[in-house]
Amino acid sequence: MLINRELTVEQIRSRLVEGIRNYFKGCGMTKAVLGLSGGIDSAVVAALAVEALGKKNVHGLMLPSDFSTLHSIQDAVDLADNLGIKYNVVPISEVYHRFIKALEDVFKDRKEWSIAEENIQARIRGTMLMAYSNKFNALLLNTSNKSELCTGYGTLYGDLAGAIMVIADLYKCDVYELAYDINTEREIIPVSTLTKAPSAELRPNQKDSDSLPDYDVLDPVLYQLNEGGKTPEDLVEEGYDRLLVERIASLIGKSSFKVHQIPPILNLSKAPVVYKEKCLLK
Repeated sequence: MLINRELTVEQIRSRLVEGIRNYFKGCGMTKAVLGLSGGIDSAVVAALAVEALGKKNVHGLMLPSDFSTLHSIQDAVDLADNLGIKYNVVPISEVYHRFIKALEDVFKDRKEWSIAEENIQARIRGTMLMAYSNKFNALLLNTSNKSELCTGYGTLYGDLAGAIMVIADLYKCDVYELAYDINTEREIIPVSTLTKAPSAELRPNQKDSDSLPDYDVLDPVLYQLNEGGKTPEDLVEEGYDRLLVERIASLIGKSSFKVHQIPPILNLSKAPVVYKEKCLLK
């Protein structure tokens, strides 16, 4: 079921495909590159890009780290094969470990694992993708969704990099609906991509639900704060759990600085992101 019921899944797909096509035309560009992680977001963006630009104009980079699972790499390969696009596999483990070695003296008083180690991986990937973009004159397609963007679940200068954010006005639940629509006639997005638990794979056994409420719980709250025009207090008064609303409002507030530094978004709504000022509980 779509979170954003103002549009049908067919309308969403059509608008995003046309948006990609028009953006590239306006930039005088024909080629695109994106990171293929084996996850649902990059799979949907890749499929939309092929529909908009043609398979010969879309290139995928798979950038596995120490924490990438074999099944995710296989899902990315299967997706590329299903779409008929070319791709490269560029492991980042060696580069990552060189970063950690170079920072060894700097990090000596804080050797425990933290978000810093996760973000280093994301920023290495961003650098690799931008290197391809520059070398082959291809625009980088960002693959972050609206649920992540609103709650700050993304890395500046890493997975938030790109020339255009394709699905950043689409909640995670709606990304799944779009993926099923893409697979209507034949399997393009691997079934395992659709059924596995979402994960950034930046640390062992990581799941999105470690950092965020489950998307079927998170997305309706975000929708009410965005398109619904509600405040956190409104939602509590309507019966939403206060602790849940406070948690989501806190996530939005702590990461609101990120939305001021993101690439252009293909808008599907009048409220593409939630700003901190709108999410202050009384």
